[in-house]
Amino acid sequence: MRKVLVIAVHPDDETLGCGGTLLKHKADGDEIHWLICTNLSKTSSYYEIRQQEIKQVKSLYRFNSTEQLDFETMKVDEYSMSELITSISHIVNKIQPTDIYLPFSGDVHSDHRKIFEASYSCTKLFRYPFIQNIYMMETLSETEFAPSIVSDNFTPNYFVNISDFLDTKLDIMQIYKSEIAPHPFPRSLQNIQALATLRGATAGCLYAESFMLLKAIRS
Repeated sequence: MRKVLVIAVHPDDETLGCGGTLLKHKADGDEIHWLICTNLSKTSSYYEIRQQEIKQVKSLYRFNSTEQLDFETMKVDEYSMSELITSISHIVNKIQPTDIYLPFSGDVHSDHRKIFEASYSCTKLFRYPFIQNIYMMETLSETEFAPSIVSDNFTPNYFVNISDFLDTKLDIMQIYKSEIAPHPFPRSLQNIQALATLRGATAGCLYAESFMLLKAIRS
């Protein structure tokens, strides 16, 4: 059994980046855990709606645990790296995952880049010996808008067949009503399916999700 942790900068990143893979892990009998790193201000008119969305999404994935930090969304770069690492490290040590999914280091959103940097600091083998596999996710509306330079290009080298799980991934994504819109908006259902089709063609299956594998340890 694997113990899987997805580190989502914002709610919906888990579904966009590895929703089908999480569903597949669950179907295989693995534990799946969800860390949401940011939160809306409680004075926001959307706060309660977002909390209800999180509750619904948690139920559909059947997460073994869900944690939410209180770093303010869109303002992660205002926190010190020490604050970010301390909070994320606490959750990583609590869950002790074997597999961890991180945002892509080159994502255009500064929240994503900062959380990647802090999260990756929480994967050092001598401090977190339970982590065996580390992946970076491809998140629509963030990853594809990274600068077109070699160091920031998302170059997938690991693919997961999600043909049996794409429909459920799309259903879950629709819970985040404010985060989707019709094509050509990046987070349209059409675009999510199109990316899964493209990655599936590379992997030799109907639909796939792709990742950059940063480390794999075979015990």
